[in-house]
Amino acid sequence: MKKKKQIQNQTFDFELVEKWLENFFLDPLTSYYDQTQFQIDLYETEKEWIVEAILSEFEASEIKVYIEEKKLLISACKYPPSVTQLSKSRSIEFPFYVTKQEVTAVYTKGILEVFISKTENGLGKNRFITLP
Repeated sequence: MKKKKQIQNQTFDFELVEKWLENFFLDPLTSYYDQTQFQIDLYETEKEWIVEAILSEFEASEIKVYIEEKKLLISACKYPPSVTQLSKSRSIEFPFYVTKQEVTAVYTKGILEVFISKTENGLGKNRFITLP
């Protein structure tokens, strides 16, 4: 296997990340949560990880994105809350500290995209990610 070129500031173990991705997509709970909560897809580019969540029944103000150490937490709850409309949430545990990376998010036409940089450092602490 050819070793990928390491990008400046990047501290990822590529073999560990590849194994993690394989496990994520083969885990039966991933499909179950895609159907019962909301669908999530993961993409990788040269400079970032992209987590895409389909949240078409929610407004941007009803969505919260939080990073906690190695976890990305996405939750959505209709406002005003009612007994018939439950909140939905998903979490993804990465094989690296998400808090140490720059993380941004956008919500457009029912699709939330969370961008986790491979090259830019973050604050290093748990935090909410603001949607524009």
